[in-house]
Amino acid sequence: MTEAPADFDAFSRVLVVDDEEPVRHMLTLLLRREGLEVAEADSAEAAIEHLDREPVDAVLTDVRMPGQGGIALVGWCAEHRPGLTVIVMSAFGSIDLAVEAMHAGAYDYISKPFKQDEVVLSLRKAQERERLRRENAALRARLAAHDEDTDHLGKMLIASAPMRAVAKTVRKVAAFKTTVLVLGESGVGKELISRGIHEHSPRVDKPFVAVNCGAIPEPLLESELFGHVKGAFTDAATDKRGLFEEAEGGTLFLDEIGELPPPLQVKLLRALQEDEIRRVGDTRNRTVDVRVVAATSRDLTAMVEDGSFRQDLFYRLNVMPIEVPPLRERKDDIPPLVSRFVASTNRRLGTSIEGVDEDAVGSLVAYDWPGNVRELENTIEHAAVMAEASTIGLQALPERVRERGSSNAATFAMKFPIDDLSVKRAGRALEREFILRALEQTQGNRTHAAKLLDLSHRALLYKIKDFGFS
Repeated sequence: MTEAPADFDAFSRVLVVDDEEPVRHMLTLLLRREGLEVAEADSAEAAIEHLDREPVDAVLTDVRMPGQGGIALVGWCAEHRPGLTVIVMSAFGSIDLAVEAMHAGAYDYISKPFKQDEVVLSLRKAQERERLRRENAALRARLAAHDEDTDHLGKMLIASAPMRAVAKTVRKVAAFKTTVLVLGESGVGKELISRGIHEHSPRVDKPFVAVNCGAIPEPLLESELFGHVKGAFTDAATDKRGLFEEAEGGTLFLDEIGELPPPLQVKLLRALQEDEIRRVGDTRNRTVDVRVVAATSRDLTAMVEDGSFRQDLFYRLNVMPIEVPPLRERKDDIPPLVSRFVASTNRRLGTSIEGVDEDAVGSLVAYDWPGNVRELENTIEHAAVMAEASTIGLQALPERVRERGSSNAATFAMKFPIDDLSVKRAGRALEREFILRALEQTQGNRTHAAKLLDLSHRALLYKIKDFGFS
């Protein structure tokens, strides 16, 4: 061997299994020169006994051996040691056996007689695969920990305690196929919550298909959901897959489910109960594997009472309700949302807004936002266009926000320790209150608090010192 020893970070222990002692001896010397710990076994039975006693990182086994043989060993490893790398060796003329071993779960095979470089190369490839697998697992764990601890649920920003509770529920239910009903006023972000459920679920690599049940005319909605066959109606020139089939393996998001016409409520109930749909004009059912997430801003309980929504469908949808609070009940989400919308508006419109001044922030926080997050986003776009400088001031905000926000701010500001009508000092008091809230929510973690406040870590440290916080 002329090459330097391979770096087998992911492998340190290899079990060599062969009934021929010279082969085992040669492989043991070769692998030890590569810096690996090597154990030997002369049969599949002996290898299984060894694996029951001591863990190894890889198995290098012959296919033809007395007793159970290498294929049986591969099958045992696949069942009892899933993830263990098994490389098989086969003599010339035994390729079919090697292929059978690969089907049983082997990672690679090497034909005998083999060159020493072939064995090392196969292990190097397996080691690289294992290294990537471990790095991927570690990255997923870090991302999950970040998502749990900071301010995102998919694309949704989260700073307030009510939304953190929602995020906790989303992460818990995402792993299960159970139907979810997302409730909340228009504009609170129900679709983002639904996408968060999909992105945290095992279905993340499959489609997320969204449909607004109130935006499609009733005569077309059945075909849109369930599909149709050729000739089902006048314009049905070809077969068409419905959205249930388009979402196969993934998630179907039914927005504004309260707008679903009564005849389709019956068909949806059957689809949820039986995991089957029937295309319009078809005579046979089709099995589908779809996770349904529904959402509405309407009071479905009242609709059940007045007969406009089926009670059995309501109970089938309401297995796991998630209530998204309105923006007025989660004021702590407003500052980070404002920062995000300023950045997105700059990208979309080409504006150069650097931030929002204290007076405007105070008015934005004090306003009640009947249109919720959607209204806030549109307001920031309006303000970015109307701003006279690189910072959004109070006069750039729409009149309704200035007036109603100022009215609410009068009550809001009474809790601040100010003894005059100075807007500058009121803004400082508001800033102090925000910093206290952020530190409280993050249990004193200044790095996380700085993110919530949209400040640099250094700026937050300066302000903490300036305000005299301990």
